[in-house]
This record gives sequence, C-alpha cells and structure tokens, in this order.
Amino acid sequence: LPSPIPCSLTQPVTPDLLVSPSSQDGDLGSECPEDRGNWTGRLDFLLSCIGYCVGLGNVWRFPYRAYTNGGGAFLVPYFIMLAICGIPIFFMELSLGQFSSLGPLAVWKISPLFKGVGMGTILIVSLVAIYYNMIIAYVLFYLFASLTSDLPWQHCGNWWNTDLCLDHHVIRAGNSTLPVNISNTVSPSEEYWSRYVLHIQGSSGIGDPGRIRWNLCLCLLLSWTIVYLCILKGVKSSGKVVYFTATFPYLILVMLLIRGVTLEGAWKGIQFYLTPQFDHLLSSKVWIEAALQIFYSLGVGFGGLLTFASYNTFHQNIYRDTFIVTLGNAITSILAGFAIFSVLGYMSQELGVPVNQVAKAGPGLAFVVYPQAMTMLPLSPFWSFLFFFMLLTLGLDSQFAFMETIVTAVTDEFPYYLRPKKASFSAAICIALFLMGLILTTEGGMYWLVLLDDYSAGFGLMVVVITTCLVVTRVYGMKRFCRDIHMMLGFKPGPYFRACWMVLSPATMMALLVYNIVKYQPSEYGSYRFPTWAEALGILMGVLSCLMIPMGMVVAVLQEEGTLWERVQQASRPAMDWGPSLEENRTGVYVASLAGSQSPKPLMVHMRKYGGITSYENTAIEVDREMEEEDEEESM
Repeated sequence: LPSPIPCSLTQPVTPDLLVSPSSQDGDLGSECPEDRGNWTGRLDFLLSCIGYCVGLGNVWRFPYRAYTNGGGAFLVPYFIMLAICGIPIFFMELSLGQFSSLGPLAVWKISPLFKGVGMGTILIVSLVAIYYNMIIAYVLFYLFASLTSDLPWQHCGNWWNTDLCLDHHVIRAGNSTLPVNISNTVSPSEEYWSRYVLHIQGSSGIGDPGRIRWNLCLCLLLSWTIVYLCILKGVKSSGKVVYFTATFPYLILVMLLIRGVTLEGAWKGIQFYLTPQFDHLLSSKVWIEAALQIFYSLGVGFGGLLTFASYNTFHQNIYRDTFIVTLGNAITSILAGFAIFSVLGYMSQELGVPVNQVAKAGPGLAFVVYPQAMTMLPLSPFWSFLFFFMLLTLGLDSQFAFMETIVTAVTDEFPYYLRPKKASFSAAICIALFLMGLILTTEGGMYWLVLLDDYSAGFGLMVVVITTCLVVTRVYGMKRFCRDIHMMLGFKPGPYFRACWMVLSPATMMALLVYNIVKYQPSEYGSYRFPTWAEALGILMGVLSCLMIPMGMVVAVLQEEGTLWERVQQASRPAMDWGPSLEENRTGVYVASLAGSQSPKPLMVHMRKYGGITSYENTAIEVDREMEEEDEEESM
C-alpha cells in the first residue's frame, strides 16, 4: 500500500483504500487539494450576509406587501414569522455550513441519501441568477440614462411615445384651470419603460421573443463582467467588495428618506403605508404573505448562507451574527418603506390622485413609478442616479452570493481538479449563464423574466427547505445536531430553537406550500395572460428541483450493498468523513486520524467491501463504544 503524502499537519489524511469508488478526486496519494480559503477580515462574513439578505425585495416588495396587508398591523405577523421561521432556519443553515466547511452539495455527507436536496438548490440558484442579473442590467440601463441634464422619461413627444402619453407638468397646469381626465392616459415614464427600454410592442407574447435589444444585451454583459471581477478570487475578493456594496445603500437610503419626508404631501404616503388595519390580521392571507416575505428576504434555502458560513473559522459566533443580520434586514425593509411611500405621497399630491393609484410593487415601482416621481423633484437626474445606484449595490451583493454558491458547490465536489482552476471555472459559469440569459434581452424578454421570477424559486424552494429541516432534525437527529453546535460555539441551542426546528418551522413552511398550491394563479404581465405551454414550462421548472431529491436517493441507494432497507439505512447515515474539516477541531466522536466517522457502521461495510487497515478498524470500534456510552448516559 503506498503511503499517502500528508497535505498539511492540520488536514486529515485518507489512505487510498478508504476512498470510495464514487470519489472523483483522482490520485489522492500523490497530490492534495488546494486550500479552500477563509474570510480574510473580521467583518467580511457579517457584511456579506447583510448584503446578501438586504436586496431588491426590501425596496420593491416589502413596502407594497405591508400597505396591501394591513399597513402597520402587518408588522405583527411579520415579526412573529421572523421568530418562528426566519431566525431558526437562518441559524440552522449557518451552523451546517460552518460546522462542515462544505458547500451546499458536499454538506450532504451529513446524510448522503438526501444529496438530491443540494442538487435541487443549485438548480434553483442557477435559474434565479440568470434573471436576477437581467434586473441588474435594467438598473444599469437607467443608471446611464440618468447621466443627463434632462431625464429622458420626463416628457412626452419622443419617438416612442403614443397619443395616450400625458405629461405630469400638463396635469399640474390643468389643476389650476380645468380638471384633466387622466384615467385613459399613460405617464411618460411608463412608455419609456415598456416602449423604449423593453420595446415590448415588438413582441406579441412569450412565444414571439422578437429581436435582441443590443443596448440591453450590452448592459447584461457589463453586469456579468462586474459580477465575475468581484468573485474572481472567491470570498477573498467578494469579501472586500461587500464593504462598499453592503454599506453604501444605507447611506443612499438615508439620503432618499430625508429628501422624501421633507416633500409636500409625504405624510399622506407614510400614513397610507403605516396606518394599522387590525381587521386584516384575521385573514390567513396576511400571515402567509408575512411568512413569504421573511422566507424570500432572508434568502434561506438558496445555499448562500451555508456557503458563506463554510468559509468561517470553526468557532465564529454565528449565533450573534444570526440576530444582527435577521433584525437588520427587517429594520432595513421598514426604513425602505418610509423612503418609498414618502415620495409616493408627494407624487399623489402633485397628480391629484389617491396614493393607492400610484403605488405598485416589483419592477413597476423601480422602473416606472419612482423614476416618474424623480422627474417632479429639483435636481431630478441627481436623485435618479442615486436611486438606481442604490438598487445596483443592493442587487450586486445578492448576485455575488448566488454565484459563490454555484462555484463553491461544484468545486467542493471536485476539489483536486477545480480548486486550482477556480477563476477559469467561475468564468465558464458566468459565460454560460450570460448566454442563457440572452432571451431576456429580446423584445419579449420581460415575459420570460416574469415566468422565471414566478416559478424558479416557488414551491421547489419550499420543498428544499422543508426537507433540509426534517433531515437535520429527524434523520441526523436533533441531539447530534445540538451536540455539533455545542462543540462549535460552546453552548447548546435553547428550547426556542429546538421547538422551532422540530415543529414550528417545518409546520409553517408546509402551510406555505399548501397555500401556494391551493391558491395557484397563472402568471400574467399587465393584461397579457401566459399560454398553457408557458405555464407548463414554469411548473416543470419548479417540479424539476423537487425531482432532484428522489433522483439523488436512487443514486445513493445504488452505491450501497445489501437489501433495499439496509441500503437505505446505510445511505441515510453520515458519511465516514462527515465532521469538522480540520483535525484540531475534531473532538468527541470525531476524533480519528481518518476524517472522522459520525457512524462507524458504514465504515465497517466500506472496509469489508474494499479491504482495510486494522488501526482504522480499531478506531471505528472505539468510536462505536464512545457513542454507545453516550447513548446509555442519555437514557439514564
């Protein structure tokens, strides 16, 4: 047997015979995988998490959700759902990543039977990354369009405007003389967005994408280039960029907030946003909306949190970080609501219409309503540039996380081949996703973006999170998981976390999933209804990520020996090398020169199958005895 060359004093050494045949790592005896790396600064991890969680949804989804679901009263279910669903799942993801120092695919050494969950996560993140970067491309387009003395969406009379276009300056003049009927008119900003930026009139629907809009295509190329340059060296480079992208939006948000509340009519908008309507709390829809907002805003299930935590040192205080990030995210959402609705209040007063007629969510708010409000302010190009620069920085650090998740997941699976070539591999993924996103730059691209947005991270994501929660608590075991956290942080999670992980969080997400299926509504964009084949394609996107779970199970079972039930049992136990990545952090049941074995049974099967070394058998027996003693103590 050739003696293995040690990678380093801190890394566990695995003899050739103990490497499973499914391992694709080539000649383990002669070379070692390149070091994964860690965050280089103390605040890198915290700021990356804040940047990842605080994204576009905080600005364009939360304020609208709040005002449609009871105003100030919405904060009651929002914070309850944060406590039940948000904080516990957030902490669970960080714990899994930090304990194992593995990405969202390799972390399923915790229970190889469920590796399909990791594959589902990667599929969801890849689909989201494609369209999320298109939104960043729109933001770049508007950012460049703001570099002018007169905003292009300020007036009618351009080649893209129709006879229905009505300038708000005309409305203001009309208010002083004759009332103007604005019900059948369109604002210049709306026509600029749909007829100039999207050129949607060139497409009859999702099946007729039309031509590529080259200005949008170049913006998409630029956004992918920016993302690539920032993730070029993994967390070492993106960890530095977030010092700017995670903090600068707050500065701009405060500036927009101060400008907003000093406008005439601002309080009208804020009153509309925050007036509590407590009767709404009796509706199940409000609670579901609150849970959905928490779910998507914190980015649980996308693998980003797990990936970021995997680059932490073993004893990093993620318990503290969990509360900083989750509460910071909630406060940011509420602040953004003030900044948005103060401007909408001013706008409604200028136009002489109620606030609910100008309020919108999603791209309609960012690319139509808010830009129109900007044209009513003095120094409008300056405020417009600031607003879109804030959206750019909010979007970019979320996109860094999506890309880092994909790259880390795959490089952790093939460390010997891909870690030394991480920059080239990142480039290949960026190019592939850019090419897939080209359909979004066509005249009918918006229809495809809506389809991706509605289906890519819908019920599939919930199934992934529910499965993760159940596997960690039921299959791996709550006692084991709490012991791992104790080993890492020095204390066990309290009854609040255990109750949420065991019952409350999975039950809430099950309710969300059922609600989503029961209340299913076909996608639409404005008055356009999607054809049946597009609906089917969307549903297939969601189902495909769920199908990864049973597919992964079949593969895992086929790799084991014995009867079907024995194979399932063996595949559901943690892999031999599950545990902390560094030998110095392996204590208790993880102490072994082999990369630790949480359960020696699959190790013994492995040895019978491929032959083994007596010292390793002795280690396995010792680990077995230690676990039995521990079980006896717990039962007494």
